Amino acid sequence: MNVVAQVFAGVAVLVHLLAFTWEVLLFERPGVHAGIFRIPAENLPATRLWSFNIGWYNLFLAGGPVTGLVLLHTGDPTAGRVLVLYSCAFMMLAGIALGVSDLLALSRPRGAGRGGALAQTVPPLAALVALAF
Repeated sequence: MNVVAQVFAGVAVLVHLLAFTWEVLLFERPGVHAGIFRIPAENLPATRLWSFNIGWYNLFLAGGPVTGLVLLHTGDPTAGRVLVLYSCAFMMLAGIALGVSDLLALSRPRGAGRGGALAQTVPPLAALVALAF
């Protein structure tokens, strides 16, 4: 696996770790729930469970490329490559789903998820493209 693919897989991990931090550890801060997620304070009780669950999902998802990269460098490059490939494909598809929900304005004001969708889609897509070369 080339260095470019590994770097973009690492960036995808960082995006998901940042999402975990915002969604689980810092969600109740106004700059996070209102500023990043555009959720008014009065909706916090209704959205806290969602945020907590999605945050842990993002943390566990970040574990895929990390484990794959460790395997890649500790003697099982085939398993490592497959795990990075699968995890990046999963992250990219989840980012596309977030972008589609934003376009359809299914869960929040239109445009609120555009940045998150791009952040979740572009790094793993770049890793997948780099893996092809």
